[in-house]
Amino acid sequence: MSDDFCYLLRVRYSECDAQRVVFNGRYVDYIDVAFNEYMRVIWGDYNDILSKGLDMQVVNVSINWKAPAHFDEVLAIKIRLNKIGNSSFSFLVDFYNQATSQLLAHGEIVYVMVSPIEHTKMEIPKDVRDQLEKGAKGIVVDHAGSNVNG
Repeated sequence: MSDDFCYLLRVRYSECDAQRVVFNGRYVDYIDVAFNEYMRVIWGDYNDILSKGLDMQVVNVSINWKAPAHFDEVLAIKIRLNKIGNSSFSFLVDFYNQATSQLLAHGEIVYVMVSPIEHTKMEIPKDVRDQLEKGAKGIVVDHAGSNVNG
């Protein structure tokens, strides 16, 4: 596992399906929660970004599964910037079993910067672009939003 931003999440019983593995649709929920914690590290509270007259919308998510995750396992969800365009940015997301470091799934999520009221596409401002490029390397956050590594 790399020094990317890492979000730690324990799989809850209700997130598993009849096959006794994490239901596939939950992975998008997990990406959303992990990205929100990533965003909190680089931009602050969600309201901070809204107060700048900015918002973002997901326009694409893809996930490739490698192995199942199970109830009570801790997932290490690694996030790293993939690319930034004029109005869009994407992240690569890797799901690992924290105990074994086994890669469970790999995904990509693409966001478009939009105005918060009209939801019209807008250019990513320079300061926001700079924060995205700097990222949150090496930061580990748990499900409570606590910085695990200090």
